[in-house]
Amino acid sequence: MLTRAGYTFDTVPSGVDEQRLVGESPDTFVARIAMAKATAVSSGLKDNRLVLAADTIVVVDGDVLGKPRDRDDAFSMLRRLSGRTHQVLTGVALVGGADRRTAVAATQVTLVDLDDCAIGAYVATGEPMDKAGAYGAQGIASRFVDRIEGSYTNVVGLPLPVVEQLIRELDHAV
Repeated sequence: MLTRAGYTFDTVPSGVDEQRLVGESPDTFVARIAMAKATAVSSGLKDNRLVLAADTIVVVDGDVLGKPRDRDDAFSMLRRLSGRTHQVLTGVALVGGADRRTAVAATQVTLVDLDDCAIGAYVATGEPMDKAGAYGAQGIASRFVDRIEGSYTNVVGLPLPVVEQLIRELDHAV
C-alpha cells in the first residue's frame, strides 16, 4: 500500500509486546502500541530517518479482537462479526528524531450474514490467521464486506490520509 502511494521504505520488526493493559480503551491501546513500535525501531537507528508504525484492531460490543490465536478463535470471531457492524481502529505513529506524532483512524465495517459453512471454508484458507478480527477485506473475505463507512485504506492496510497528516505535522515542526 505504501509503495503504491509513492513511499520508499524499509520494513523493520519492532519486537514490541502487543498486550492490552487492564482497563485500557481501544483507542489508547492502538495508539500506545503504534508509538511503542515506532520508538523501539527508531532507537535502534543510527541516522535520523522517519519511522512509521501502526497497530490495527477490531472492536465489537466494546471488546477488542486482535489476530486469532488459532482456527477455532478465527471461527469464533467471524461468527461474532457475521451480519454486524464493527469498528476497525488503527493507531499510527510517526517518529522523527525527538519529534513524535500519533493518531487513530476509525472505520465502521458491516459484514454480511455468514453461515458456518462459509466461515469454515474461509478459515481453512489460512487467510484470517494474521488479521485483526480474523478477516482481510482486501482478500478472499472481500465478498463478506457489505459496507465500509470511513477510510477504506484503514480497513485494508494503513490509513493513508492519516499517514499524510502526520508527515505534514512533523514537517511543519522541524
